[in-house]
Amino acid sequence: MSAPRIALIHALAHSVAPINEAMARDWPEAIRMNLLDDSLSADLAREGRGLDAAMHTRFETLTAYAESTGAHGILFTCSAFGPCIEAAAARRPHLPVLKPNEAMVDEAVAEAARLGGPIGLLATFGPTLQSMPPEFPAGVPLRTALAEGALQALNAGDTARHDALAVEAAKRLQAEGCALIALAQFSLARSAPAVQAATGLPVLTTPGSAIRALRRRLAA
Repeated sequence: MSAPRIALIHALAHSVAPINEAMARDWPEAIRMNLLDDSLSADLAREGRGLDAAMHTRFETLTAYAESTGAHGILFTCSAFGPCIEAAAARRPHLPVLKPNEAMVDEAVAEAARLGGPIGLLATFGPTLQSMPPEFPAGVPLRTALAEGALQALNAGDTARHDALAVEAAKRLQAEGCALIALAQFSLARSAPAVQAATGLPVLTTPGSAIRALRRRLAA
């Protein structure tokens, strides 16, 4: 496949730049298309209905549209909607449809086993820390931390405060004995260098892991 078409579907505006920058750097030959519905995360947080039938329908509609454009692979970039993405993927066994976290989860589990310590999962969006831990295999040691206020800082354009709050949360995970830090959201990828410098721990990002996984899937 000379130039695969990859659909990137976003529920947060802040997720658009990190994955596009990562793909431009690591997979420049891929043709990218971006779909953004920034009401998905806002509605999930505001309405308190969880991932109900209406939310599943919205994800199916987005996936079907991306498929209709000729996409060879689809990557969702918001980590709070795992069951909706799984349902859409199950209807398309012929098409790689990736949750934002699944590749990073696999890499984190392997790395934690090698290093012999818990995984530190860091998020800035509260619902992510409810939906994402069940994506890890049972029995894998996991610690979680919410960088309270970081997403609000990013929304206000204060990237320095966002990164500083991410670093504070990462240091809490380090103090709990975590062997590595997994940044749970695409919007957190920008903080990876600061987190790594502050903790000295290996840091995984969802964009980096997802690109590696998609390339492997399409090559196979």
